[in-house]
Amino acid sequence: MSSTKNKNKDISPMNEIFDYVIVGSGAAGSVLSFYLTQAGASVCLVEAGKSFSYGEYPVDELTANSQLMWHGGADLNTQANLILLRGKTVGGGTVINQCLLDRFDTFAWNLFKQASNISWFTNEIMHPHYLAIEEQLSIQTISQAHWNNNAKLYAKSFDKLKLNYAPLQRGQSYCNNMDCIVCLGGCNRNSKQSMPATFLKLALRQKLKLISQYHVKNIIPGKNIISIYGNHITGPKVINARHCILSAGALGTTEILLRTGFANKLPALGKGFYCHPQFMYLAQCKDPVDAHIGNFQGIKSTDVRFRKQGFKLENVFARPIGIALLKSGYGLDHQQFMQKFRYLACIEVAIRDECPGFITLKNNRLAIHKILGDTDKQKVNSGKDVVFEMFNQLNVSHKEQPTYPIGLHLMGGCAIGNNSHSSVVNERFGVWSEPRLSIVDGSIFPIAPGINPSLTIMALAHRASQYLLRQHTQLQKTTNDIQISTATSTEYA
Repeated sequence: MSSTKNKNKDISPMNEIFDYVIVGSGAAGSVLSFYLTQAGASVCLVEAGKSFSYGEYPVDELTANSQLMWHGGADLNTQANLILLRGKTVGGGTVINQCLLDRFDTFAWNLFKQASNISWFTNEIMHPHYLAIEEQLSIQTISQAHWNNNAKLYAKSFDKLKLNYAPLQRGQSYCNNMDCIVCLGGCNRNSKQSMPATFLKLALRQKLKLISQYHVKNIIPGKNIISIYGNHITGPKVINARHCILSAGALGTTEILLRTGFANKLPALGKGFYCHPQFMYLAQCKDPVDAHIGNFQGIKSTDVRFRKQGFKLENVFARPIGIALLKSGYGLDHQQFMQKFRYLACIEVAIRDECPGFITLKNNRLAIHKILGDTDKQKVNSGKDVVFEMFNQLNVSHKEQPTYPIGLHLMGGCAIGNNSHSSVVNERFGVWSEPRLSIVDGSIFPIAPGINPSLTIMALAHRASQYLLRQHTQLQKTTNDIQISTATSTEYA
């Protein structure tokens, strides 16, 4: 213990002792901040990335990638053949995603229940948690009147093949069918229902202390408090609280625990990583499609055969840098391809990956070991066959397979379960044998659900807040000898 004290002697402590410190301001962290502060708890929310107000988000793709995502939007697996995207800004992934919000179906909950042996993974039990979240958000269905040309081509080919599809649900308000592809770099209209526009904004009104540009380096649990050591833009700082909640996402939360030595006590740490690999197939049409204009994601497949086969299809698109990465080759051929940007249609195959990856540290850097198993590859090929048949219905002049799949839904690494050998957290979101440490984010997923996880992560955060608040009185009793001051709604840098 003395060596730890010497190592951290130059770190400036904050005078305040919080009821809770939350690491990560995304879908889980911001929701937790709202419900915990609403109940009167003092909460400090820390985020590694910068804070932006609407109207301040970068307007060009290159700057957005570098300012809003880890490693410029290019986390790679160890084979460097899978791109993983994760947000690094106040609001986390909710700032850079499309804010598609769907509840899990019975199939997904049955997968969770079977993988974790936790009985409350059901539609009936989770319904009030979903409802509580949905009441705080503006969720709209992308109507046919707001489909862009890419969506219309998708629907046309689906109709010809007699396949089922449905409009997507998105968290948005007063979008007016604008060029919403830009909001993948942050929504400057304050329309997308990201955390800064919703739960985080409300939590700040309830005296949440938000500290941005704070990178957690170490966690030291104590008898009465837990200490969070990290580097702030102004220098090293330590934050003390009665309880710490990790909500930094599958990669962030797992990395923090690996760096702080928890792997010795948690054999399941880092295991069971999933990411719903997505393959964006492009087709060059004879007439302009302008897939980048309007609601660039509007339709999803609902064919039950696809769900059973483990894949889904959506119309989707990307900005120029993203599209350029999907095209193999270079030079004149690549330049000519990009000159046809306006003529490109795109359909995405997203699979429910069954082959789990694992996360480790190698040379003190995060190493993501993730491959597609034979079953996963079969799902990709089944989806691709449908997509190419759809393109055939449109008489496209050229089809393009993506160079890399993309992982947007990062899940697992700290699985929830009923024993400490196969899981990292228990059914009350507590880390095994660590009464002052919890995890609430996508890292606790025990398996890939095959459905966008964002809304469910928020619903799980609502459920977790209830468990945490039940413990709050007891936490106060064990630290009643410590002077506590009132939190403010100010924000560091």
